[in-house]
Amino acid sequence: MSDNQLRVVWIYPDLLSTYGDQGNALVVERRARQRGLDVARLDVRSDQPIPTSGDIYLIGGGEDRPQRLAAERLRRDGGLHRAVENGAIVFSVCAGYQILGHEFINDLGQREPGLGLLDVVSVRGEGARCVGDVLADINPQLGLPPLTGFENHQGVTHLGPTARPFAQVRFGNGNGTGDGTEGAFNGTVFGTYMHGPVLARNPQIADLLLKLALDVNALPPTDDRWYEALRTERIAAAQQPA
Repeated sequence: MSDNQLRVVWIYPDLLSTYGDQGNALVVERRARQRGLDVARLDVRSDQPIPTSGDIYLIGGGEDRPQRLAAERLRRDGGLHRAVENGAIVFSVCAGYQILGHEFINDLGQREPGLGLLDVVSVRGEGARCVGDVLADINPQLGLPPLTGFENHQGVTHLGPTARPFAQVRFGNGNGTGDGTEGAFNGTVFGTYMHGPVLARNPQIADLLLKLALDVNALPPTDDRWYEALRTERIAAAQQPA
């Protein structure tokens, strides 16, 4: 943060915002304002340059063709790389998660280069599509309660040696590799397959992003009754027999 203003950047809402993922930007902004922070939120469309001075960058999911277009434009732009080099936090969902990796399979059935910000590679799964509610235990290093979300993807994401699993699934598929991993993170770059929007279901993750941006260990408490009611409902739904 500089100038005492938190800068939240929502990347390509015109291409990557399925299943209400833009709600993640709303949640981060709201939870920052609840703590009395001055927040500037910038929604950057795909025909605009990515600013390099943001604090938190959010990327959502999208269909196969918009995902390819987003990856092409982000590679050409280079701004997200420079932002990460400046210490920015990045939180990505589904197609956005795959884009942050080394490569994924695009809508033409070809290997599409990603941004290489996460040590992961995504391929097209051969089995049934991963769809439904998920319950997972977030990596203990992050000190967060269980993850709840909704997955809908055909992709299978393999983690390389420098990527750590974001969570370990109890119910659901996650990365689709069969090892129970869900998502990945390294440093201040995070990826997950969870929609929901995931930060509405898991406000503690939004708070983690804020703490990283502010470089603090704790935030003032907020009224989380609405969030906890939603979490309780969705966690119960994930545990129901299929």
